[in-house]
Amino acid sequence: MQSKNIMIVGVGGQGTLLTSRVLGKIALTGGYDVKLSEVHGMAQRGGSVVTFVRYGDNVAEPIVEEGQADILIAFERLEALRYAHFLKTDGAIIVNNTRIDPMSVVIGASAYPEKILEKLQNPKVTMQDGKIQTVHHRILAVDATAEALKLGNARVFNTIILGVAAQHMEFSEEEWLQVIADTVPPKTIEINQTAFMKGYHYQGI
Repeated sequence: MQSKNIMIVGVGGQGTLLTSRVLGKIALTGGYDVKLSEVHGMAQRGGSVVTFVRYGDNVAEPIVEEGQADILIAFERLEALRYAHFLKTDGAIIVNNTRIDPMSVVIGASAYPEKILEKLQNPKVTMQDGKIQTVHHRILAVDATAEALKLGNARVFNTIILGVAAQHMEFSEEEWLQVIADTVPPKTIEINQTAFMKGYHYQGI
């Protein structure tokens, strides 16, 4: 298969790197060549974090270029807006519909953008491969933080988002649950598997 390109964006402390490891392991389970890369930001709490996961029959490099991501997984609305230009014309954004103010907003140097989801849904005219393309992003928004709170652990919102993304990937439910069990801390296996299934069967998209 041609390489599938997934971009995961969020802020430090949201589990972006753990999510990329789960995605990398599930692709290895499927027998694919896999490349992972953290390319921006710092994993400290509050800093912007971006990771790439690429898998396929033969993946030469880990970096996803602008306009080449099949899926953008965003753990916060502003991060989705910041990196939407990395999507293919037929790519999809799966976004946690929550707000975390960056430091520039906290100190009053800038304002948090209004109506981010609406901006993401607006068609954009771009040039790709020498041709004019009109881009209509597919937006799959879920308030995963609220859903995680219902489960009693706000930290597993990222696993809910992963479950939503998994609806659009080729791996089985059993494969996902096993990889989660092999990757997350042992004490959190059950809650993470429950959170994943909540996203995997989420119908509000």
